[in-house]
Amino acid sequence: MTDLNSKPELDPPTGPAPADLVIEDIVTGDGDEAKPGGTVTVHYLGVDFDSGEEFDSSWSRGQSITFPLGNLIEGWKRGIPGMRVGGRRKLTVPPELAYGPAGSGHRLSGRTLIFVIDLLSA
Repeated sequence: MTDLNSKPELDPPTGPAPADLVIEDIVTGDGDEAKPGGTVTVHYLGVDFDSGEEFDSSWSRGQSITFPLGNLIEGWKRGIPGMRVGGRRKLTVPPELAYGPAGSGHRLSGRTLIFVIDLLSA
Protein backbone atom coordinates (compact mmCIF):
# COMPACT_ATOMS: atom_id res chain seq x y z
CA MET A 1 0.00 0.00 0.00
CA THR A 2 1.36 3.40 -0.97
CA ASP A 3 1.12 6.12 1.68
CA LEU A 4 0.55 9.46 -0.03
CA ASN A 5 1.13 11.25 3.27
CA SER A 6 4.81 10.37 3.34
CA LYS A 7 7.84 10.91 1.14
CA PRO A 8 8.12 8.24 -1.56
CA GLU A 9 10.99 5.80 -1.61
CA LEU A 10 12.49 4.56 -4.86
CA ASP A 11 14.37 1.38 -5.60
CA PRO A 12 17.50 2.05 -7.66
CA PRO A 13 16.75 1.71 -11.38
CA THR A 14 18.27 -1.17 -13.30
CA GLY A 15 19.33 -1.29 -16.92
CA PRO A 16 20.00 1.59 -19.24
CA ALA A 17 18.20 4.92 -18.99
CA PRO A 18 15.22 5.12 -21.36
CA ALA A 19 15.50 7.32 -24.44
CA ASP A 20 11.89 8.52 -24.15
CA LEU A 21 9.69 9.85 -21.36
CA VAL A 22 8.31 7.00 -19.24
CA ILE A 23 5.05 7.68 -17.34
CA GLU A 24 4.01 5.20 -14.63
CA ASP A 25 1.02 5.63 -12.34
CA ILE A 26 1.83 4.30 -8.86
CA VAL A 27 -1.56 5.37 -7.49
CA THR A 28 -4.40 6.51 -9.74
CA GLY A 29 -6.23 9.46 -8.22
CA ASP A 30 -9.96 10.04 -8.45
CA GLY A 31 -10.07 13.83 -8.17
CA ASP A 32 -9.85 16.63 -10.72
CA GLU A 33 -7.65 16.02 -13.76
CA ALA A 34 -4.52 18.07 -14.45
CA LYS A 35 -4.89 19.89 -17.77
CA PRO A 36 -2.14 21.02 -20.15
CA GLY A 37 -1.20 24.60 -19.28
CA GLY A 38 -3.13 24.44 -15.99
CA THR A 39 -1.87 25.17 -12.49
CA VAL A 40 -1.09 22.30 -10.12
CA THR A 41 -0.08 21.81 -6.50
CA VAL A 42 2.26 18.87 -5.95
CA HIS A 43 4.66 17.15 -3.63
CA TYR A 44 7.57 15.65 -5.51
CA LEU A 45 10.85 13.80 -5.21
CA GLY A 46 13.62 14.13 -7.82
CA VAL A 47 16.35 11.51 -8.18
CA ASP A 48 19.25 11.16 -10.62
CA PHE A 49 18.74 7.97 -12.70
CA ASP A 50 22.43 6.96 -12.75
CA SER A 51 23.44 7.67 -9.16
CA GLY A 52 20.08 7.22 -7.42
CA GLU A 53 20.87 10.38 -5.46
CA GLU A 54 18.08 12.78 -4.51
CA PHE A 55 18.66 16.22 -6.03
CA ASP A 56 15.41 17.92 -4.98
CA SER A 57 12.30 17.20 -2.94
CA SER A 58 9.37 19.27 -1.74
CA TRP A 59 8.98 16.61 0.96
CA SER A 60 12.45 17.48 2.32
CA ARG A 61 11.45 21.15 2.49
CA GLY A 62 8.21 20.20 4.24
CA GLN A 63 6.06 22.20 1.85
CA SER A 64 4.18 21.41 -1.35
CA ILE A 65 4.60 23.70 -4.35
CA THR A 66 2.08 25.31 -6.72
CA PHE A 67 2.99 26.33 -10.26
CA PRO A 68 1.66 26.64 -13.81
CA LEU A 69 2.59 23.63 -15.95
CA GLY A 70 3.69 25.95 -18.74
CA ASN A 71 6.71 27.06 -16.70
CA LEU A 72 8.18 23.58 -16.14
CA ILE A 73 10.56 21.21 -17.88
CA GLU A 74 9.08 19.49 -20.91
CA GLY A 75 8.95 16.11 -19.13
CA TRP A 76 6.54 17.58 -16.55
CA LYS A 77 4.52 19.43 -19.21
CA ARG A 78 3.94 16.09 -20.96
CA GLY A 79 3.88 13.82 -17.91
CA ILE A 80 1.46 15.54 -15.51
CA PRO A 81 -1.59 16.28 -17.73
CA GLY A 82 -4.16 13.52 -17.41
CA MET A 83 -3.08 12.79 -13.84
CA ARG A 84 -5.86 13.04 -11.25
CA VAL A 85 -5.76 14.62 -7.80
CA GLY A 86 -4.94 11.99 -5.19
CA GLY A 87 -2.60 10.20 -7.59
CA ARG A 88 1.11 9.44 -7.44
CA ARG A 89 2.99 9.24 -10.73
CA LYS A 90 6.58 8.37 -11.58
CA LEU A 91 8.20 10.15 -14.52
CA THR A 92 11.53 9.04 -15.96
CA VAL A 93 12.71 12.02 -17.99
CA PRO A 94 15.56 11.89 -20.54
CA PRO A 95 17.93 14.90 -20.71
CA GLU A 96 16.30 16.50 -23.77
CA LEU A 97 12.98 16.71 -21.87
CA ALA A 98 14.67 17.87 -18.66
CA TYR A 99 17.62 20.29 -18.58
CA GLY A 100 19.16 19.59 -21.98
CA PRO A 101 22.34 17.87 -23.08
CA ALA A 102 25.53 17.86 -21.02
CA GLY A 103 27.16 21.27 -21.03
CA SER A 104 23.87 23.20 -21.24
CA GLY A 105 24.71 25.20 -18.14
CA HIS A 106 22.38 23.57 -15.60
CA ARG A 107 23.87 21.27 -12.95
CA LEU A 108 21.48 18.51 -14.09
CA SER A 109 22.02 18.92 -17.84
CA GLY A 110 22.87 15.66 -19.55
CA ARG A 111 21.17 13.63 -16.80
CA THR A 112 18.16 11.33 -16.96
CA LEU A 113 15.95 12.22 -14.01
CA ILE A 114 13.26 10.36 -12.08
CA PHE A 115 10.43 12.28 -10.42
CA VAL A 116 7.73 10.90 -8.16
CA ILE A 117 4.87 13.39 -8.15
CA ASP A 118 1.83 13.48 -5.85
CA LEU A 119 -0.94 15.63 -7.33
CA LEU A 120 -2.62 17.57 -4.51
CA SER A 121 -4.77 19.94 -6.58
CA ALA A 122 -5.39 20.84 -10.21
